Amino acid sequence: MADSPNCDLTSLSPLELFGRVTEQGEKVRALKAGKAPKDEVDAAVRMLLSLKLSYKTTTGQDYQAGLPPKDLVLINNGTAKEDEDFVDPWNVQTSNAKGVDYDKLIVRFGSSKIDTDLINRIERATGQKPHRFLRRGIFFSHRDMDQILDAYENKKSFYLYTGRGPSSQAMHIGHLIQFIFSKWLQEVFDVPLIIQLTDDEKYLWKDLTTEKAYEYAKENAKDLIACGFDVNKTFIFSDLDYLGTSTGFYKNIVKVQKHVTFNQVKGIFGFTDSDCIGKISFPAIQAAPSFSSSFPQIFNGKENIQCLIPCGIDQDPYFRMTRDVAPRIGQPKPALLHSVFFPALQGAQTKMSASDPNSSIFLTDTPKQIKTKINKHAFSGGRDTIEEHRKYGGNCDVDVSFMYLTFFLEDDDKLEQLKQAYTSGELLTGELKKVLIETLQPFVAAHQERRKQVTDEMVKQFMTPRKLAFEF
Repeated sequence: MADSPNCDLTSLSPLELFGRVTEQGEKVRALKAGKAPKDEVDAAVRMLLSLKLSYKTTTGQDYQAGLPPKDLVLINNGTAKEDEDFVDPWNVQTSNAKGVDYDKLIVRFGSSKIDTDLINRIERATGQKPHRFLRRGIFFSHRDMDQILDAYENKKSFYLYTGRGPSSQAMHIGHLIQFIFSKWLQEVFDVPLIIQLTDDEKYLWKDLTTEKAYEYAKENAKDLIACGFDVNKTFIFSDLDYLGTSTGFYKNIVKVQKHVTFNQVKGIFGFTDSDCIGKISFPAIQAAPSFSSSFPQIFNGKENIQCLIPCGIDQDPYFRMTRDVAPRIGQPKPALLHSVFFPALQGAQTKMSASDPNSSIFLTDTPKQIKTKINKHAFSGGRDTIEEHRKYGGNCDVDVSFMYLTFFLEDDDKLEQLKQAYTSGELLTGELKKVLIETLQPFVAAHQERRKQVTDEMVKQFMTPRKLAFEF
């Protein structure tokens, strides 16, 4: 076994392969330094050469120590040229106007597609109509959701964990997707929900003070509470605040840290020797809420309660790492539900950005601002002239107004009617934008009204470590 890779290397990403090569190189150096037997050194060298060959075959590049590749997804956008999608926890880039090719991303990340059978099973288990995010493929990929359903059908509980990186005071509508879905999951399964506010991450990555990061966390918590979560079933916490008060949380962080090497996090996340050690250790902090023992006040110290994480697909690298570590520290692997990216107004090539006010509909926007942004900036799939549009129709695959309606318009029949009318040319771009404006204005206004009712005392209640309305 020593002279051949011990797993199917074709299933590994370039970053994971990079980590394997780096680790094997260090092993070879250690064996030579320790004057190990020649046959053992030779076997390790053969393994290293095999890994380097697999790396070059996968990436088209020679391995270079200290220079990890970007975790790229090669896709064909319909032309003769192949373009590159780049997806990591901080950046999403694609040159395809339709957005990222999620089917290929599933293959690349090694997750499973949420198919009709799984959606039907969720409906049978809950007795509820599947959420529109499931019906429309907005949550499109999963890891071990079948195990969650097995447990639920056998009267075993689980809990939900999701999070928010508070990088600004105002959130945009794209930030709400996972929380809207988490609220539905919490209600139909009747389980605890834990929301991590990674203010420490934003301090490490952004030009923020710890005080400002914590202030953003509390402000963002108000927007999350305005989604309608039940204080008796939901715990929201700030890393900067909670980490110092929970020995269970810190113990799990340390356990994860012990079982993940520097080379592994460099391979998974692309960290370099120039990154601060806070960034390198942060993945363990995002991993720890996946384990119920991080919250002894909620789970009565039990370590065997499985976790389900609704999140954007860009966060999957954190939890691939977590799922790899979990069995080695005696914890169940977290299950995941992955969502697609919410597009910028300018098109599906990128996620919305809190730093660009014209790329987003913010939760603080007025009805007039919403109307102006959509009319002025929403990328259109329509034709250059009315005559051409009437003749050839619009393209819903690239039209941002239609994309947004798939997220926020509840009525399936109306959405299909809009698609048919726009595709046939009967409905013009301006008319489609008008439907979106009339959908988002009341949605944002209602959120603003609920947020006004959220007091500092309510935030304190949600963020106080305590027992929730569940028995474990």
